[in-house]
Amino acid sequence: MTQAQSLRLAGPQVTADLRNFVSRARSADDGAVRLQAVGEVLAAYVCVLRPRGLGEAMPTVIGMRAMPLGVPAELDTTVQLSAVADRLARLDSGDTELPVPPMTVSESWAGIAAPRAGWQHEAEVEVSLLEQAAHRGIKEVAARIPGNPGAAMVNNVRVPIWSEPIAGLAAELPAGAAFAALTLGFLPKSGTASLFSNGRWLRLSTSTGHVLVRPPSVLF
Repeated sequence: MTQAQSLRLAGPQVTADLRNFVSRARSADDGAVRLQAVGEVLAAYVCVLRPRGLGEAMPTVIGMRAMPLGVPAELDTTVQLSAVADRLARLDSGDTELPVPPMTVSESWAGIAAPRAGWQHEAEVEVSLLEQAAHRGIKEVAARIPGNPGAAMVNNVRVPIWSEPIAGLAAELPAGAAFAALTLGFLPKSGTASLFSNGRWLRLSTSTGHVLVRPPSVLF
C-alpha cells in the first residue's frame, strides 16, 4: 500500500477540529498521534494515560476522533503531535491540505488494536457524572503533588487516582476515561455518553469522539 504524503481534509471546519484535537491532546501528553486514513475517513488516535512500568495499575487510555476527508486516502502512521501541530499552524484559514510528517515514531500504545466489532452496550452514563469524576481527580492530583516534583513522583500520584473505577457504573470504568473525555473535548454540555465493553476493553463514546480503555497487564 502506498502511503499518502498529504491528507485533504473535508473542509476548513474539519481542519479547525483537528487543530483543536491536537492542541487538547498535547495538554495531556505531548507525545504522538496515530493517523489512520481509510477511504474518506481519518481516525486520529492519541494516548492520554498509560502504564509507565511493569505491574503498574494505570490503564491504557486512548482517545480517538474520526474526521471526514475531502479526497480518499490510505495511511497508517504514528508521528509526533508537535509535528502535526506545526503543520496545522502553517495552514491558512481556508486551507485543507495537511502534509503528513515524514518522521515516524515508535509507541507501544499505537500497536494496540482495539476491536472494531463485537461491542456490547453496557450503559448510558450521565455527562455530569463523568465531569465530576474528572474534576475530582484533577483536584486530587493537584493537592497531592508537592512543589517541583519529578516525573516519577507525578506518575505515582496519578496512578491510584486515575485507575480508580467510577462508582455506580455497570462496568469498572476508570476515572482516567472521564479525564480523557473531558481533556479531549468529547463531553457534550449535557446528556449521556454510551459505555460499551468487548472482552477486556471498554469504550466510552459520544458524538464527538471515543475513549478506548484497556486494563493494565497486572489485572489480566
